[in-house]
Amino acid sequence: MMRWALLVLWLFSCTASADGPTPASLLVQLQQRHGFPGATLAWAGPGGQGEALAIGMADPERHIAMTPGSHMLAASIGKSFVAAAIVSAAGQGQLDLDAPLSDYLGEQHWYTHLPNHGQLTLRHLLNHTAGLPDHVYQPAFTTLFARTQDQAEPVPTAQQLVALILDGPALFAVGDDWAYSDTGYLLAAMALEAATQKPWTAHVRERFLEPLALNDTGPSSERRIPGLAVGMTAADNAFGLPARTAGPDGALLWHPGIEGAGGGLFSAAPDLARWGRALWSGETLGKDGTRQLLDGVPVQAGDAARLYGLGVLIEQGGPFGDVHGHRGWIPGYVSSLRYYPQYGVAIAIQVNTDVGMMGQEGALVQIETALTQAILEKAVPLPASSP
Repeated sequence: MMRWALLVLWLFSCTASADGPTPASLLVQLQQRHGFPGATLAWAGPGGQGEALAIGMADPERHIAMTPGSHMLAASIGKSFVAAAIVSAAGQGQLDLDAPLSDYLGEQHWYTHLPNHGQLTLRHLLNHTAGLPDHVYQPAFTTLFARTQDQAEPVPTAQQLVALILDGPALFAVGDDWAYSDTGYLLAAMALEAATQKPWTAHVRERFLEPLALNDTGPSSERRIPGLAVGMTAADNAFGLPARTAGPDGALLWHPGIEGAGGGLFSAAPDLARWGRALWSGETLGKDGTRQLLDGVPVQAGDAARLYGLGVLIEQGGPFGDVHGHRGWIPGYVSSLRYYPQYGVAIAIQVNTDVGMMGQEGALVQIETALTQAILEKAVPLPASSP
């Protein structure tokens, strides 16, 4: 069981130490600099050590303060759970990462309309080398997303979302390049479900959420998610959402179920930090499963320092050594989960706005950099043989 120090921060309550800013004081500075409504921060280290902090408001209009346990949509960090579930199932002989995808989905009437359908495997889908377009960038997706704002409309199914890329050209031949694709994760989850006759969400719950007691994590499959911080987005966002993405009662004004296995989980920062450490330290999947996850391919040709494994971005040679992690974005929310194997520490950050947050020049990268420095600058690296 983690030993968490829970602290809710108010703007006037934190000061820097004589030796430099603390994570708590930095959160205050970062909020003042970037103007986000609220944020949570948690880290988990060796020996069950951890801490969780929160600042600002989960709902400014209703004057609800952010707490370390506030829920937010984790978005594409969910890919780490989906990939881990598939690797776990493969380790139990329920499916094969390198078998033709047609072994699992070939009987679907639409399968041969997939780009590159004859060469696809689960590994290609999970490491984004399948050459598939991403359905979320198809014009028709914007229409489907807009329809989720109507409570009378059913949530699009995974097959309806995959249909957005059928009969279109592949981006490249399988394995020849890298292109991020949520569609690939929808297909991978569909293959897991076909092989096991069990929903992907059940695999995640039974294999990870329950054994690790990640009680603040679950599928974002309903508009009303208990404890959800209200997300704020730009007034001119591409999906036509209001700047406040939830109604007066805190329920989302759109249906998050449209994300599906592309990342459809809510979580809280303490859960994410514990998950990142458990997963990428090898605790959860063991040596072979972790090796599978971390067997990465270049994100960009000629750049051996940035690789993507199975549901994980691997950045090598940083100021604190290698980093294993994932970010998540969805209207109104951004999340970051990064594990530093040299220190055995996972750091999770969630913010309830996406305004100005994304991209290499966005605020999230600046927030990550500042908080990581404050947390790890005095940390002692693990012995070489430690997880």
